[in-house]
Amino acid sequence: MYRLFLLIFFVFLLDCGKDLSPFGGPPSISPLQARIKPEWPTLDWKETKPESVGVSGEKLKLVGEYAFARTGDETDRKGKRTDALLIIRNGKIIFEQYARNFTKESTHLTWSVSKSIIQALYGITIKNGLIKLDDPGYYHFESLGKDEAHKKITIRHLLNMSSGLDGEEGYESGPLKSSVIAMLYTRGRKDMGEFCSELPLRAEPGTQVYYSSCDTNILSAILKKVYGQEAYEDLVYTKLFGTLGIKDAPFEQDGSGTFVGSSYLYLTARDLAKIGYLYLNDGVWEGNPLLPEGWVDFTRTPAPGYKTTPYSEDLSQDNYTSHWYANTGVPDRGIPEPWPDAPKDTFAGLGHWGQMLYVIPSLDIIIVRYGDDREKGTFSKNELLKLVKESVIR
Repeated sequence: MYRLFLLIFFVFLLDCGKDLSPFGGPPSISPLQARIKPEWPTLDWKETKPESVGVSGEKLKLVGEYAFARTGDETDRKGKRTDALLIIRNGKIIFEQYARNFTKESTHLTWSVSKSIIQALYGITIKNGLIKLDDPGYYHFESLGKDEAHKKITIRHLLNMSSGLDGEEGYESGPLKSSVIAMLYTRGRKDMGEFCSELPLRAEPGTQVYYSSCDTNILSAILKKVYGQEAYEDLVYTKLFGTLGIKDAPFEQDGSGTFVGSSYLYLTARDLAKIGYLYLNDGVWEGNPLLPEGWVDFTRTPAPGYKTTPYSEDLSQDNYTSHWYANTGVPDRGIPEPWPDAPKDTFAGLGHWGQMLYVIPSLDIIIVRYGDDREKGTFSKNELLKLVKESVIR
């Protein structure tokens, strides 16, 4: 009997160290709480006064003042350049403001927030059993099967920006050095997934986090291979956008008919907020699970490759997960939370020149901010989140 007890206790200890979640990495934050009778904005968002949902209208004005303060002009394009700010609490709009001729009907370039939408498409695809997270990429995209090193790249690696492919993301470094410029505008634009798959490896797949639009466009190309062109477009426009009630969503394609998932999706602020609302509700829409169980926790978990990524100053600015960003920090590497004045459970889709989609489960808040920030450092994400948090009175 005593030996049996020891055996059971030993197995229990072993299990405590295992990752028991379906997609990897239990996040260092509390799980999402089930929301009671959420307001579904499929037709459109409802609006309400901030005080009716426990937010100070006066303090919310400070958020708007910060976001829309202009310190530059149209010539030099410096300073804060906010095009739209939308704040939603308890499923209702409590703040909405636009500038520079944008309105609530205007679609806006989301830049790299589109990467987070590609991640949603993978959630749908995995839920439907067409792809497994740890499938080698070449199972579905022959171009990644060029050699044994490339064959090690999995879907998970690509989602975690840990493919190991030697991309160069710098927009300012020019087409001769920058793979993202070459991919989008020169020799790669006819078939971006094919172009990116030809890159050599800089690291063993899974061991190094390096933000690369190439990883996303390979993922987009894989989806096209899995579904075929017609069903691929149906997945985007019917299975995702149609389900959420998003009707106007221009999504540019490369020369081969692959959506440029890294960069070129246009959405209104209200429609981008619906993506955030899907994740706030743990992947469920109008009572129907659109994303697999555990997918949103996977979304909020920093990439495992951080543990072995060579340290750099840029590393501490990111808590990259699977095509989203988290506010958890990465304690194993001494990496702090990127937004220290925001709740720790905050996560986000972020894009070039100030595009932002924030989801804050503990406050039941979604924030969409569109911008045109050409001057780095003038708009503080942390300050925006701090002001929003301080406006909540209950």
